[in-house]
Amino acid sequence: MAAEPTSGRLTVHVLDTALGRPAGGLPLSLFRIGNVVRTQLGAWHTNADGRCDAPLLTGAALTPGSYEIVFNVGAWRGKAGAGDAGFYDLIPVRFRIVDPAAHYHIPLLLSPYGYSTYRGS
Repeated sequence: MAAEPTSGRLTVHVLDTALGRPAGGLPLSLFRIGNVVRTQLGAWHTNADGRCDAPLLTGAALTPGSYEIVFNVGAWRGKAGAGDAGFYDLIPVRFRIVDPAAHYHIPLLLSPYGYSTYRGS
């Protein structure tokens, strides 16, 4: 029996490395980047595990091109009542989708004065 084709998807995971836990309730927005126009595709909040409840894009909505996720770290720190607002307000991560059948996973590791990201699996 042949395996069913997998549908591509875009997911995120945000971890607060300073506190050693997921960054729940962090607002983020996804944009498609065109030659002239930047189009917002949606807005989400991370759940208690630091992930969104569903992929940001999946199936036919995941098309080749340039995208940007903007993580609203300032709003999240403010809502969480963090005593230290940190240095970053918005963290934009711009990337390319080449293969719409692939899984694109973008982890964001946060601390008040630094962050890192990479293409995860």
